Amino acid sequence: QVQLRESGPGLVKPSRTLSLICTVSGYSITTSNFYWSWIRQPPGKGLEWIGYIDYSGTTYYNPSLKSRTSIWRDTSKDQITLHLFSVTPEDTAVYYCAQKGPADGDYDWLTSYEYDYWGQGTQVTVSS
Repeated sequence: QVQLRESGPGLVKPSRTLSLICTVSGYSITTSNFYWSWIRQPPGKGLEWIGYIDYSGTTYYNPSLKSRTSIWRDTSKDQITLHLFSVTPEDTAVYYCAQKGPADGDYDWLTSYEYDYWGQGTQVTVSS
């Protein structure tokens, strides 16, 4: 069983960088065909997929956030890190990390949320 735990600051000032860590246990983040996504949910809105890093270290980002997003991994610690640059109050949301197993070639990362495991989420507020 995969367990995911998000951690990071709950409050970030506008124009700064939001950095969150997802610590994974139960499986190595290099497990073949595993995908590790960051997803967020702003208050009163639906889920928004941010991007993923897969078992090989390949990343794929939501085009609407790509210019401000970077996802890294530390395989020695089984951690996935999200950096979101130049944040504004519109980036206020609950941020989740989630794990998905093998994905078909036609899987729509932008609109599908068929994940095997989710973290509990962490609230991030962008405010001065």
